[in-house]
Amino acid sequence: MSKIKILAIPSDKFGVGKFRMLDPFKFIGDNYSDDVHVEISINPPNEDDFFKDFQIVVFHSFLHQTTHEDNISRIKWLKDKGILTIMDIDDLWFVDQRHPMYHAIKQNKIGEKKIEMMKLVDYVTTTTEVFKKTIREKLGLKNVEVFPNAVDETEIQFQPNNIPSDKIRFGWLGGSSHLSDIELLANGISSTYHSFKDKVQFVLCGFDIRGFVTEINPETGEQRKRPIKPIETVWYKYEQYFTENYSVLDLDYKNYLMNFTETSYDDSEKPYRRRWTKEVNTYATNYNYFDVSLAPLVNSVFNNNKSQLKVIEAGFHKKALIASQIDPYTIDLISAIDNGQFKNDGNALLVHENRNHKEWAKHMKRLVENPNMIEDLGNRLYETVKDTYSLRVVSENRVQFFKSIIK
Repeated sequence: MSKIKILAIPSDKFGVGKFRMLDPFKFIGDNYSDDVHVEISINPPNEDDFFKDFQIVVFHSFLHQTTHEDNISRIKWLKDKGILTIMDIDDLWFVDQRHPMYHAIKQNKIGEKKIEMMKLVDYVTTTTEVFKKTIREKLGLKNVEVFPNAVDETEIQFQPNNIPSDKIRFGWLGGSSHLSDIELLANGISSTYHSFKDKVQFVLCGFDIRGFVTEINPETGEQRKRPIKPIETVWYKYEQYFTENYSVLDLDYKNYLMNFTETSYDDSEKPYRRRWTKEVNTYATNYNYFDVSLAPLVNSVFNNNKSQLKVIEAGFHKKALIASQIDPYTIDLISAIDNGQFKNDGNALLVHENRNHKEWAKHMKRLVENPNMIEDLGNRLYETVKDTYSLRVVSENRVQFFKSIIK
């Protein structure tokens, strides 16, 4: 059998692009060159000759960064030429009103456009069995395959290099669309500060004040963009939750934080640490700054169909994990506590949505008072993810899938 020629089209070079297209297809190209030939192209030219020699075209969200009509035309052209089309999707095609992009997605009919493409391509690939079931039930599609987000364990940022501390450190690492999730932690953070003032530290990772605000003149309708002010960012709101509106900090440290500049400051013994955003190839090194990963998630249809990447990352870093007891986290997580007793088969501490007001604090208290549990839970979570979500394993499964669909 001759080599299968595959074109992979990421939507970007960042988080989604890295985990869904760049890492897996580079790995496949490097390690399965006897079976497949892989080319990766971000925003390929809208020219027939560019595509004509491939047998499979895989894209995340779109092929061309132009118009929806161009993408539809390209998919139809590929199918007419007998070239298999695979659309990868990692998030539900609509979002709820809590999402910062809700109005833009609704106005631009992004969901409807994604549905049209999914119904047109030969196969859809996604991140979890939960999302696969949703796609099949809501859209009536049968050719849906699961290839989960995976970690390259040889990548330095996913090799634990824990920074030592005498404190028990609770950390959150994520992006700018999680304000409603962070709010779930408020009582837990406050209670833990007050109960264990000198023994704990909270770490907020990914802090980012870049961006713009669009202002509209009410009289003329003229729109003007300006740089966003730090106190207008969602990260400032996150930080207020993580510091009880800065009340747990001494004045000197509060003043430093309010300068919003990434300069040298010894915050290692402070009750709170701000970790600034990093590039996609180094961001996971922030896991080295805390012992327990926090994964709050509001129970919603959109969130239920997300990837469990926070579970995977925490697992490869051997971090104890406290997480919301909802999909997608419950795909892999088993409660380590039953009627107050530690279970041998559990790998995380889970918070039921009806007990957000008390269980975050309860689990944090449990780990502060039983620090040996932190290492134990971290090791258990690592055993859970190390093979299933290894880039090596998932890439092998992808290659076998590609072979199976080429007649």
